[in-house]
Amino acid sequence: MVEIPLLVLFNKPFDVLSQFTDNSSPPRATLANFITIPNVYPAGRLDRDSEGLLLLTNCGKTQQKISDPAFKAPKTYWVQVEGIITDLALAQLAAGVVLNDGLTLPALAERMPEPTLWPRHPPVRFRAAIPTSWLSLTISEGRNRQVRRMTAAVGFPTLRLVRAQIGCWQLGDLAPGASRTITLDASM
Repeated sequence: MVEIPLLVLFNKPFDVLSQFTDNSSPPRATLANFITIPNVYPAGRLDRDSEGLLLLTNCGKTQQKISDPAFKAPKTYWVQVEGIITDLALAQLAAGVVLNDGLTLPALAERMPEPTLWPRHPPVRFRAAIPTSWLSLTISEGRNRQVRRMTAAVGFPTLRLVRAQIGCWQLGDLAPGASRTITLDASM
């Protein structure tokens, strides 16, 4: 029997691992707590303390196109940072930031109004004396904790990180823990 190529768009909640198993004691929440479709695997990763769009597929070609750095699939994040993001910081993010593992590729960095999101549990820390702001950051590489390291490097630590888009696929109105499955063209 030929397997139909699928793509699962999943809104990964905060504090959930982007894998199906965990050997920790006590065990932590994993994709297995939410995804029951057999034979799908994450195309890329999203850190445990990040939220938003995670793609899973049963198609190796599609997984490679999404996660292989050679294809440079753009990923857009909504980032809440500590402080009011400056024009200089946005310009630095757009030009590329020097991290301990080298210079990042240029990014698309823009201020944005606070998005309408679900409450996070636990909530982001609130400090009355320090305002926060939001930016949209689109990158085309996927280094470990890259967005958090980039905003910290320009002086604005990340408080909340939500991936909103990968390539042409968007989070849309998916609730945390919810998924939507689409059938892929067999030529993907």
